[in-house]
Amino acid sequence: MFRSLIDDIQQQFRVGNMVTRLVFLNLAAFLTLGIFRLVLWLGNAGVVPGFYYQIRKYLTLSSDPWFDLTHPWVFITAIFLHEGLWHLIWNMVFLYWFGRIVGDLIGNHRVWPIYFMGGLVGGLCFILGASFLPYGQGGEVYALGASGSVMALVLAAGMIAPDYRLHLLIIGEVSLKYIVAVLVIIDMISLSNNINTGGHLAHLGGAFFGYLFVVLLRQGYDLSLGLNQLMEKLERLFQKRRPQPKIVYRKPVGTATPSKKPAKASGAAELDLILDKIKHKGLDSLTEEERKFLENQSKTS
Repeated sequence: MFRSLIDDIQQQFRVGNMVTRLVFLNLAAFLTLGIFRLVLWLGNAGVVPGFYYQIRKYLTLSSDPWFDLTHPWVFITAIFLHEGLWHLIWNMVFLYWFGRIVGDLIGNHRVWPIYFMGGLVGGLCFILGASFLPYGQGGEVYALGASGSVMALVLAAGMIAPDYRLHLLIIGEVSLKYIVAVLVIIDMISLSNNINTGGHLAHLGGAFFGYLFVVLLRQGYDLSLGLNQLMEKLERLFQKRRPQPKIVYRKPVGTATPSKKPAKASGAAELDLILDKIKHKGLDSLTEEERKFLENQSKTS
């Protein structure tokens, strides 16, 4: 059963669009971190050891800029990492809804750059905000999750198709522009509640990038070009280094050994060429090899 499940996931990842791949990456990161935590919890008498939090620290963004600069991979790992189940579910639902709209309307190849760069901008806003907002004054704070990346796709979708209608439970059909406006306003109001202030600031940073991406795209500047070109180069480099399968030809069982008639046919063709050369240029035009070949042919005839 598990083998079949893994095969299905691999197949969907290969043939699916970029939204599907991003969802799978987030799910894989969540399960990996969750299973790792469970194993440590079971091995430590039902208590999560401090070792787990040390490992998590090196996968998440910190409010300390020096830590982030000396561990630059956290800018990438943090945007795929979730600990809370509801945090993951809501982000994946929004990623699926709004990512599909972006992919359908401006191209699947632009979904990943918006997600990635929106997460980076959201992370930078989180780090910068820690220097002057309360959440950065009470010790080191960490941020993780795809919310900034998802909000970039939310704003991009709202800018591209503001009148696109989504069917919501209980409420019914609602224009996309109203959903986007409500989400942005909620994050803005939540800044003053001193609850997950850094997270809401990261959401707004991602939303700003999604807005900026579409504005620049309309003016002819595609911010996804550089990242897509880099990914294509890395993909080609990986393909070159990947060992190529060796092709081995084997004679099928029961097949007869080829006769030497093709070799004779090849000799006859060469003889025709030599005779044609004698006809047009004379016997003196033959090379030493051609003379020996002609002599051998006369002996075997």
